[in-house]
This record gives sequence, structure tokens and C-alpha cells, in this order.
Amino acid sequence: MGAVKKSVHGGDVHAAARELGRDVSTLIDFSASINPLGPSPNVWRAIAGARHLIPHYPDPECWELRHALADQWRVEPARVAMGNGSIELIHAIPRALKIDHLVLVQPTFSEYAAAMARAGGRVTTLCADRDDQYALPIDRLCQMLERQTKGSRTIDGMLLCNPNSPTGQACEAADILMLARIAQRRGIWLIVDETFADYCSERSILPLASSWSRVVVLRSLTKFYGLPGLRVGYAVAAPAVVQRLRSALPPWSVNAMGQVAALAALRDMAHAKRSLRFVLKERTRLSNALARLPGCELFPSCANFIFMELPPGWSASKMTEQMRREGLLIRDCASVPGANRRSIRVAVRSREDNDRLVNSFSRALREKWT
Repeated sequence: MGAVKKSVHGGDVHAAARELGRDVSTLIDFSASINPLGPSPNVWRAIAGARHLIPHYPDPECWELRHALADQWRVEPARVAMGNGSIELIHAIPRALKIDHLVLVQPTFSEYAAAMARAGGRVTTLCADRDDQYALPIDRLCQMLERQTKGSRTIDGMLLCNPNSPTGQACEAADILMLARIAQRRGIWLIVDETFADYCSERSILPLASSWSRVVVLRSLTKFYGLPGLRVGYAVAAPAVVQRLRSALPPWSVNAMGQVAALAALRDMAHAKRSLRFVLKERTRLSNALARLPGCELFPSCANFIFMELPPGWSASKMTEQMRREGLLIRDCASVPGANRRSIRVAVRSREDNDRLVNSFSRALREKWT
């Protein structure tokens, strides 16, 4: 196997700060899609009250957090596997479930293909149609699964990001369940990454996931709950699948402060509801403002970010660099397979931050054409 290509992500404020000679706190990061209201205030109190845990190893079972998640989703704790962010689970899945050939829909998160490459497997991709606003091609995926038979199948896994990153498109839950039924019948793994599903809960299949022996649903506790620095994610699946996943993970995967913070965040339902209301309202306002910029094209989003194309004559790399010099970090998606050289993604942040981004975009585009 050749060297695994390093994936490029948003959210690397540290590299930007070093390059620009600025403090991280002076940068506005639109490249990572984190709750703009930040963590629940209860998180800070919980961390301060848990200082006595620092001299001890963290609970390897994540017992309290797993039980809280099990209660939330009304499943047995044995159906929940915790990870150091959902990224750790993404990289464990090919090895744990012995997936050698995975189907992906592009454009999507680069780590899925990277995880398969690292495990020595291969990937087949379908491209979502730009003219269909990058909607996930459910019919084509169903047809691909239906052609597989247990004795002669060529693929053994399919992974969907729902809502998808970077496009923000999301399938109806009924469509995903249709895929689950076919995958179950054909003996193929279906992995659904619901990292951003907190923003469109009606499209989630998580409450039903553990009833399928070939379905794994991934969730993150860092995006919606504003805890990216603490790295907490989880998977919901059948107990036997959870055991296989846990066997592929290192011990003490989730640190003590991560467990404490995630538990406090989960319990603050008022902050969660407030965050959801804010993002849905501000996403609409930001989308409308960006759509008024000449030559820009936006795509529908069910997440807390917006996928868009710059006008002809612009490149994502040029706009990204220009915004970077102003201390605004946006996500250059030109290198994402299935996107194009003008594709960018911007997170929904505070009203003030969003206005600053729109004004900077507007000024840059105006200068380009004058």
C-alpha cells in the first residue's frame, strides 16, 4: 500500500495563526462548523468541578456518558460505542467490520476515503449531480446495492454523510431506511454519519439504527455542542457490532474532561434548543445575504454551514487567501472530488461575524470587477 495522502480540513486555526503572526483569538473561523453560541455554561462548571479526576485515568467504559446517550435514544447502553471524536470511529470501522470495498458519494468528507486507504481497502465513488443541487443519488445507490449478491458481491460497505459535508444536503429518513433494508438483505454494511443531524432531527435514523445488524450510525458531540477541542463522538449499532468497534479502539480513548463536558452539554436541553433556533434563523439570514452577492450561487443546506460557488473568474483558493489575510478563515472545497474550483463552504457564526464575512466578500468581489 502506498503512502496515505494527508487530508486537508477546516478548523486549523493554529497553522493560520502561525502563518499570519496573529493570536488564535483574533481569527474568525468560518472553516469549522461549530455551534456559534459555544458550549453550554454548564460545561465550564462541570469541568471546574471535576478537577479531582485529573490524577486518575478516565473511565474506559465511559459508563455515565454511554448510559445518558442510551437514555436519550431509548436504546440499551450495549448499543453505544464511544470514541475520541467520530473521526476515531470512522478510522476504526474498516478494520473492525472488515470492509474491503466501500461506496461513497462525492463530494463528501475526505476522511472516509482516507480511513479505507489506511486500512488497505478501496473505494468506489458516485458523484452527486450539481444540477440536482448535489442531492444524494438514492435511486442509483439502491440499484448498486440490489446488484450485489452474498455469493458474488463486489462491495461490502456503503457510507453516507447525512446531512452531507460539505454540501449540506440531507436525505429523508425514509430513503436511508430503504437503503438499510437492501443492505441488510444483501449482507452489506451501511454506515450513516449523522454528525450534523442535530440541525434536522427529522431526517435521522438513529432511533431505529440498533434494530439493524448491518447498520452503524455515527454522531459527534463536538459540533452541535461546541466541544471540538475535547473530541467526543459515538456510534449506535447492534451490540455485537459495538463490541467489534470497541475492540478496535485503544484504551482510555475518551479523556476524563471530555466525558464530563459531554455529559453536562447533553443535560442542558435549554441551551440545545436555543442553539438550534439561533442557527436555523441565522442560516436563513446569512444565505439571503450571500445570495445577493453578484454571481454567487448557493445550495440548500440542512446543516450549520453553507456550500456555495463563487462567480466565474474567481477561484476558491484566491478568495480563501484573500479572506485569510483579513483574519477570516473559510473552507476551500476546490480539492474535494465532485466539487469545482469555485466551491467554498462557510459556517454559520454569530450575526456580527456573519455580517463581517458578507461585507468582506462584497468588497472583494466589487474590487475584482472594477
